[in-house]
Amino acid sequence: MKKLITLSLVALFLASCANKNGGAPAPAPATLPVLQITDASATTETEYPVAIQGKTDVEIRPQVSGTLDKIYVDEGAYVAQGQPLFKINDNPYRQQYNNATASLNAAEAALVNAQLEVEKLTPLVQNKVVSDYQLKMAKANLTIAKANVAQSKAVLGTAEINLGYTVIKAPVSGYIGRLPKKQGSLISPSDPEALTKLSDTREVYAYFSLSENDFINFKSQYKGNTLNDKLKGLAPVSLVLSDNTVYNEKGKIDMIDGQFDKNTGAITLRAKFTNANGLLRSGNTGKVKISIQHPNAIVIPQEATIEIQDKIFVALVDSKNTVLRQPVVVSGKTGTDYLIKEGIKTGDRIVLKGFENLPDGATIIPETPKKSVAKI
Repeated sequence: MKKLITLSLVALFLASCANKNGGAPAPAPATLPVLQITDASATTETEYPVAIQGKTDVEIRPQVSGTLDKIYVDEGAYVAQGQPLFKINDNPYRQQYNNATASLNAAEAALVNAQLEVEKLTPLVQNKVVSDYQLKMAKANLTIAKANVAQSKAVLGTAEINLGYTVIKAPVSGYIGRLPKKQGSLISPSDPEALTKLSDTREVYAYFSLSENDFINFKSQYKGNTLNDKLKGLAPVSLVLSDNTVYNEKGKIDMIDGQFDKNTGAITLRAKFTNANGLLRSGNTGKVKISIQHPNAIVIPQEATIEIQDKIFVALVDSKNTVLRQPVVVSGKTGTDYLIKEGIKTGDRIVLKGFENLPDGATIIPETPKKSVAKI
């Protein structure tokens, strides 16, 4: 019996030593979803801040000086082209008009007299009753009378124009801005501040800027030999308002500035939007959203990437199911997916998720994702 107990203790001791020398068994490989990279068509959307202006933004200024007698409109009102907006006291200009009218009447009467004098002297000269000198003087006076009539007409025309300027009318249809001047104010064409601003917002322009690199990439996306050809091929763009709602009308990029701004290194583009309901006003801000098609692009979910020190990595799986972190270059975003420019290619396999704590060189058991990644 003692011998049996001794053998058991020896066996137990040997087993314990074997466990200490052999170490813990290696962990089993993790089973993770693996995505095989394929080509797909994708659409990216890029947003640029915009400043919105009416199709016509006009400063309303007086063209003659005087006292502001009447204001016919209120701030924010819609006015039609030709509608009276302001009335300047016209008494001085009406008197100028009356004086000019009187001067014209006098000049026309003098012209009649000069004409009669010529008609009277002409037969007398022919009959040698009076000298030719008197007829020449009469004809010279007739010429002077005609010039005086023309000059008086010009003065009357100027007076009539100035009198008309005392009623300030809307040059275009649109919405009235602020009215800093009040009734009774003395106004002048040299005033630094306008009477108001008038905006025609039936169509609005959204101006935005592209850097030189963005502009080069932008041009390369569309067919055409000239910028005008490329503009014709541009897809409609969306306008995102300041509250992040999307304006219900699509716009069209219809203008590219002729040169880059020397100070900012950017070029200005313009998108035109219809505004029949008057929802947009000059001064609105927002973002224009441009969609660009990318045929045969490599698209992967953002969840299949990890960002480390401003670099983006994926977990690349080789033919032996070994994982290696691979840096990639992202060229754009579409929804919750990345468009990959460099780093992986069609046919490669990457871990879809759950690889954050995997070391390089770890082996996994790949499985097909339960949900296939939707093609864009």
